[in-house]
Amino acid sequence: MRRIGLTHACVAALLMIGSWTAAGTPPAAASDTQGSGSPAASARSAPASAALLQAMQRDFGLSPAEAEDRLAAEQRATALEPEARKAAGPAYGGAWFDAESEKLTVAVTPDADAATVRGLRSSGAAVRTVEHSARRLDATVARLDRLDAPSGVSSWSVDPVANTVAVNVVEGERSDNDVRRFLSEAREAGPVTVRTVRAAAETFAAGTVGGDPYYTGNVRCSIGFSVHGGFVTAGHCGGVGGQVRGWDGSYIGNFQGSSFPGNDYAWVNVGSGWWTVPVVLGWGTVSDQLVRGSNEAPVGASICRSGSTTRWHCGRLLAKNETVNYSQGAVHQMTKTSVCAEGGDSGGSFISGDQAQGVTSGGWGNCSSGGETWFQPINEILGRYGLTLHTA
Repeated sequence: MRRIGLTHACVAALLMIGSWTAAGTPPAAASDTQGSGSPAASARSAPASAALLQAMQRDFGLSPAEAEDRLAAEQRATALEPEARKAAGPAYGGAWFDAESEKLTVAVTPDADAATVRGLRSSGAAVRTVEHSARRLDATVARLDRLDAPSGVSSWSVDPVANTVAVNVVEGERSDNDVRRFLSEAREAGPVTVRTVRAAAETFAAGTVGGDPYYTGNVRCSIGFSVHGGFVTAGHCGGVGGQVRGWDGSYIGNFQGSSFPGNDYAWVNVGSGWWTVPVVLGWGTVSDQLVRGSNEAPVGASICRSGSTTRWHCGRLLAKNETVNYSQGAVHQMTKTSVCAEGGDSGGSFISGDQAQGVTSGGWGNCSSGGETWFQPINEILGRYGLTLHTA
């Protein structure tokens, strides 16, 4: 089993707990997978480990106090977002975290009544009036999902700040006939804005490299999050039944479920001397991060990723429910971030504070020149397979 350099006695105790809870606790129903505890309870917990705060300081240029304040504000916004969506009702136009004001901004259409707007503001949110409802924008994305996208179209998703559906086209491909035809059909589907990206999205699996967390065949990927009975990761890393070996070459388990393309998620059962632990690994360079739940962070929030190749990197959450057009096929309902990643990081953990967010799927760029990376949201994976996140 993997040797983990944990720095706190409480985490060492959790390791021992994990060794028997994994074996004795059956998977829960899908209804039990939407986070652990209430958002308010999570907001009252410690904001993050020293490792995550250090990574945020490095990647955002923040002081220690600024990093703590930022995470606390994001936790408040995370707790507020589902309530704001419910309060706005059909007038809801989306929401995002604004780093400058450290508030959640909630968009509403002009038909929102005055009482609703007053209620949102009294809750601590900023309010902006927009033309299109979130329902209309989501319907536009759904129409685009039914189109046959050429390789020159990288992805598409709702941009709540711009109140539009952003379609990302690879640089130099806009004049391609298939791309032009797709864009014409996209504009007929609803409010669309076309943007340019430097490169097409690719998955982050890699050929076998020694000393990394797990292998299947000749592919190296990264563990995402522990669940009772195993761990979740990216679907493109292996198919159902595929054998998984650990960093030391020993047998861990097999892929019990896997989906790619369409989705990009999978889960692996754990046995043969391995156990599950409710932490995100620092790979020996930073301390490990305890996982306490899976409350979904809003657009604009800071987010960090841990992977077996590039370790810790942080950035911002850019978009949700984005369709990514890989060469193997489109993957739906992904979340886009400004965090970099490289080959071998696939399947690795995305975390905001102490809340699990998702598993690394793919992106473009690297951690030298920068780029963007997508992840498959964790709660969707838990719900799909009836798994329970292993939390501290």
